Amino acid sequence: FWEVISDEHGIEPDGTYKGDSQLQLERIDAYFKEAEGKKYVPRAVLVDLEPGTMDSVRCSTYGKLFRPDNFVFGQSGAGNNWAKGHYTEGAELVDEVLDVVRKEAESSDCLQGFQLTHSLGGGTGSGMGTLLIAKICEEYPDRIMSSFSIFPSPKVSDVIIEPYNATLSVHQLIENTDETFCIDNEALYDICLHTLKLTGPSYGDLNHLVSMVVSGVTTCLRFPGQLNADLRKLAVNMIPFPRLHFFMPGFAPLTARNTAAYRSLKINELIQQ
Repeated sequence: FWEVISDEHGIEPDGTYKGDSQLQLERIDAYFKEAEGKKYVPRAVLVDLEPGTMDSVRCSTYGKLFRPDNFVFGQSGAGNNWAKGHYTEGAELVDEVLDVVRKEAESSDCLQGFQLTHSLGGGTGSGMGTLLIAKICEEYPDRIMSSFSIFPSPKVSDVIIEPYNATLSVHQLIENTDETFCIDNEALYDICLHTLKLTGPSYGDLNHLVSMVVSGVTTCLRFPGQLNADLRKLAVNMIPFPRLHFFMPGFAPLTARNTAAYRSLKINELIQQ
């Protein structure tokens, strides 16, 4: 996601601005803050219960973009267990995460809300993710809590307890979030297989699709516009009753990571997708 929106806003992997349009900078403060030397730093907190994923983010092309203090991780992992993430391992780490969230919130001029991206299949995303949502809602009850939740599928993973983790999480999401964008792993897998004709879709391919959807949903927050210009307006336009806040995003054009530059789009094709 951060790679996609950095590219849209003209931000290089080292945080410097190399764009060519004033529109890229007009509302860049929604997701980035300006540091010394005209460097842009994401307003992001990266959390996991094991250090491996954080190391891979640090070593990636965009690893230097993030503030080092905003990586918060445990040592033991949650072992795909919702209760471990929610009540034991996650509960030990959540105060440290909240301190970092508090610092980020204090550094913003006008805090509108929070956006959490997590999966509901594993132990950390489902268990600790929902615990974090509950704690943030306690501390900031008048701010919008938005989540992008990846629902599990047996096609993509063979962990037998994923449906239980997802069911326990959905109960928490009904109570504690204001907007939840539901992204289905099975649908992503089918899109990669049948629409994009990829023979063995990797997590990288699935993540690319998710990041394009999240980028599309947040465009109205990051660039000037009339419709859904902030999180609260989006909620007002989309939610008939407070508990019915689960959205199903649709996205077109669907393009594989390496083929975007080689195709021209026609209206009929967009409508069919």
